[in-house]
Formats: sequence, C-alpha cells, structure tokens
Amino acid sequence: MAAKPHRVTVTDVARAAGVSEQTVSRTVHDSPAVRAETKERVRRAMRELGYRPNFAGQSLRRGRYHTLGVVMFDITATGNLDRLDGFTRAAEKSGYAITLLRAPESPTLTEAARRMSALPVDGMIFCLNRMVDDFYDFRPPFDLKTVIITMKEHPVLSTGDNDQHRCSRDVVDYLLARGHRTVHHIAGPLRSLSGMQREEGWRQALAERGIEPPAVFRGDWSSASGYEAGVRLASNPKVTAVYASNDAMAYGCIRALEANGRHVPEDVSVIGVDDVLSAIVPDVNLTSVRFDNRQVGLWAVEKIIDDSPAGSQREHRLFQGHIVEHESVRSLL
Repeated sequence: MAAKPHRVTVTDVARAAGVSEQTVSRTVHDSPAVRAETKERVRRAMRELGYRPNFAGQSLRRGRYHTLGVVMFDITATGNLDRLDGFTRAAEKSGYAITLLRAPESPTLTEAARRMSALPVDGMIFCLNRMVDDFYDFRPPFDLKTVIITMKEHPVLSTGDNDQHRCSRDVVDYLLARGHRTVHHIAGPLRSLSGMQREEGWRQALAERGIEPPAVFRGDWSSASGYEAGVRLASNPKVTAVYASNDAMAYGCIRALEANGRHVPEDVSVIGVDDVLSAIVPDVNLTSVRFDNRQVGLWAVEKIIDDSPAGSQREHRLFQGHIVEHESVRSLL
C-alpha cells in the first residue's frame, strides 16, 4: 500500500525558513511584529512546501470563523441570486466567506437553524419566500446573530426586504394619475410572501381611494398563467390597466391581449415587477418595478458583522423599488 503523504506542519515551515514556529504563526496572521523580509522568507517556504494553515484551529482559538451562513428556501427565486451576490460582495469586503444551505422541502426556521448552527459560522441569514409555522416563536441557537429577509417583522430579530406594499401603491398611483379608473391585478401564488404582500398593497391602495378592487386573477409566476389571465381580461372592454405581480405574467398577459384584439398600450396598459424582461426579450418594452436586491444582501451582511451597539439592535428595514418606464403604459388624459 502507498504511504500516506506527509502533512506539512508549522515545524517544517519554521525549519525551512530558519525561524521559530511563533514567527511562522505571526506571519500567517500578518503580524506587524515580523519584518517584511522575514515574512517573505516564511511565505516562500510555505509555498514551496505546500503548507496550508489550520484555520479551523485558529478559529477555535479566536472564537470566530469569519464565515456567514445563508439559508435559502428557493435559491432560484427571482431576486435571490442578486441577494446572494450582495451577500458575497459584502462578506468578501469584510474578510468573510459564505456557507450556503438550501432549506428542506417542509421548512421551519428551527430545523434550518439547527443544520446551519452545526457548521462553522458566525451568524445566519434566512431568505424567506414563503411563511413558516415557527416564524414568530423562532429563536436562534447559541445566540448566533441572525437576520431574516422578509417583510414580516420578527419580535426579537432584525428583518428586512423589498417594500412590496409600497411597490403596489406606486403602481396604482402611477396608473390612476394617467387617467385609468381602476387597476386589474394578476397576483402571485398564495404560498408566496412577496406575491401576497403585493396583492394586499394593491387592494389597500385602491380602497384608500374609494375604488372597489376588481376580481383578482391568480397566477403561478409563469407566462402561461399570465396568458390565461390575459385571455379573460381581453373579454372585458372596460379593462384599461393591468398590474401583474411579476414580469413573466405581464409578458403572458400582453401576448394574450394582443392575440385577442386588444393592443398594448393603445387599448390596455400593463405593468410588471422585477424589470428583467429587457435582458431576455428585447421586443417587449414593459414598464416594470425594479428592486435593488443586492442592496438587501449588503444590508443583511453588514447587520450581522457590525459589532457596535447599534448593530446589535433589532431593526426592520424596507427597501423601496422604483418604476422603470418603457412603452407598455398609455395615458388616457
């Protein structure tokens, strides 16, 4: 049998560089107590020998891993990849790494936290795209600093997300200001937190202006469900404005309206959410609400690694989107 390869130790590096083991350790931590030429000699020896510092042992001694745990219940959900980019950019800037965990099919925060807390992490970020049964009762194990990405406010933990209510209010205001008497809505699925919050915001915005909300059309985020809603909307000549809860459903709705003799925006104005179609469907100039999901990710990481008294305070932060105007809305004034 082949002999197991020898693991290079601090002693091997010290001997090759002609320094003490303490000097090697100080060089690993970039201590200013070691002269630059000595550091270079030690690092050269580390490269030549293939030495890799035992960061696990160092983390135990320091009481910190410089790693943050991110739990996503749906990694491919719109916005989550941008949030993950925000997490990694902020973590890298502060010398942290990210450990990513996908939550189980029947998720609870308690179960996801149990799995994540068994890993070497200094804090946890949960990205919720649906409600979980133990949300209000959840407390993180071992007092790990925890932030939850959601519009729901937790009693003891910091939470933050895009302001879905404000998104709907802005859309309703935008369309009513252009002469539309009401706004029809293609909502997301019932299990979706963002979809339900956008629907709730749409209802409230109309009700506050004395307008009875029309019957809602419920989709599943797909363009096919938007198309189905669009066919039904096309049969009602009174429909002049449609607010779809995402761009894919808005796209399907536009195709159905036009296939049934209703032109966009001449006959019907349509607005979506996410502003993602222009990158993949160049012939659709859809007016849409854009959110900065990277900003949400940056905020969550900074909240966890902030050791100041302010950083430890519970915070509920909502990030405002903005309407990006293209050519799918017409003023009736």
